[in-house]
Formats: sequence, structure tokens, C-alpha cells
Amino acid sequence: MPLKALIFDVDGTLADTERNGHRVAYNNTFREFGLNWHWSPELYGDLLTISGGKERMAYFIGKYDPDLPEDADTDQLIERIYARKTEVYRDMLTGGAIPLRPGVERLFREAREAGLRLAIATTTAPSNVKYLISSNLGDEALEWFDIIAAGEMVPNKKPSPEIYQLVLDEMDWAASECIAFEDSYNGIRSALAADLPVVITVTDYTSDDDFTGADLVLTTFGDPGHALELINSTRDYRDSMLTVDYLQKTYA
Repeated sequence: MPLKALIFDVDGTLADTERNGHRVAYNNTFREFGLNWHWSPELYGDLLTISGGKERMAYFIGKYDPDLPEDADTDQLIERIYARKTEVYRDMLTGGAIPLRPGVERLFREAREAGLRLAIATTTAPSNVKYLISSNLGDEALEWFDIIAAGEMVPNKKPSPEIYQLVLDEMDWAASECIAFEDSYNGIRSALAADLPVVITVTDYTSDDDFTGADLVLTTFGDPGHALELINSTRDYRDSMLTVDYLQKTYA
């Protein structure tokens, strides 16, 4: 089957949102709540093994036993922190603090020119996707995507394949007609479990992850003047940028 659609993860794939985005927003929110919690870059790397912000906080509390307010209802505290953190992170996005990674905008535009469909499959909150896209590409860019599957639209987060399966089912796409773009171990496990071919762009946090099963593992998608580096490949690849032309020829 010819290639029909490109399905993108968000955090780490479209933008390097973790170290200087979500992590900073969490730490600012912890201070607002009077908590002495601080997620260093190293600690945050461990927390990223867990998908989902609320799940990540629960894991942190269970593993690291931080100080909690007296008589705190942990579940309610997590809900309140997460809600406020989402607002803090939104303000960072609208302020232009988090740019897209090299090659992302170019790949979007090439796909649209080639008549390919675009979709999002992520565990982050829908508002995070909206503000990341609109702050970098304008509000009209949200209409480029046939579906934005995000947040708690499915019961289980990655590495469960449910978010990808939702996209495929809602759009009536076959997995063989699509490519998933991911950056992490949980992400590739999710996509492969949905029978999708996968292209990886690594981040500082995920460069040592196990990406067995990926067709391509790259540093970025590449842009003019910002060549990608090929880390691993099961296919012949020699270009300095990942292009839709290459994808259409390779996944025909």
C-alpha cells in the first residue's frame, strides 16, 4: 500500500520539551505549592521512564518518599499540581520558550504538499499540543492534522498501543499505510505494538534507549544547514535531511 499518513508523538519528537519545558514547569509549580521537591535533570531522566505527568508524580512519591503536607490526600494533590503545572507550561509555550526541533516544520509542509495526512498520538495533555503547534506555526496549523489523539483519550498510556490504535481506528487507516515518529523506548514499544513502522529522533534523555525494531534512528529530521546524523538504520539512508520524497519511495 502507498504511504498515506504520518503520525507524530509530541514531547521529545516535535520539540525538546522535557529538560527545559515540563521539568521547569513542574519545579516552578512545586515552589508555588510550598513543596521542597526539585526535579534535577538527572532525576527527571529516571522519571521519564513513566509515561504521563500524573503517573510520573505518583512514581516519584512512591520511589523517593518526598515531604508531603500533613494529612495530604495524595491523589488530590497530584491532580491540583498537574492542573497548575499545565497552566505554567502553557504560559511557557505561548511565550515562545520551546521551539520545534530541526526539520519538523519542513516535514509537515512537505507532507501537506505531497497530499499525505498528518496525525498526533501523544500522552501529553491536548492543550499542550495546541499551544506548542500554534505558538510555533500559528493557529491555522492545528487544522493540518486530521486527528490529535492526546492525554486521557485512552485508558492506558504508552507503551500501550491504545493511543496509536485510536488514531488508526478513527481515521480508518491501515498501519501499513502509516509511519510513526517517536523519540523514546515507551514510544517505540507503543507504535510497534500497533504494527506501525517507526522512525526515531533521539533526545539527550533517550539517546541510550533500546530502539530495536525502528527503521531509522536519527539525531533530528535535519534542515538546510543543520544536517541530521544517522545512528542506526535497517534501510539504505544517506541524506542529510529526512524528506517526504524519501519516505514515499521507501514505504511505497
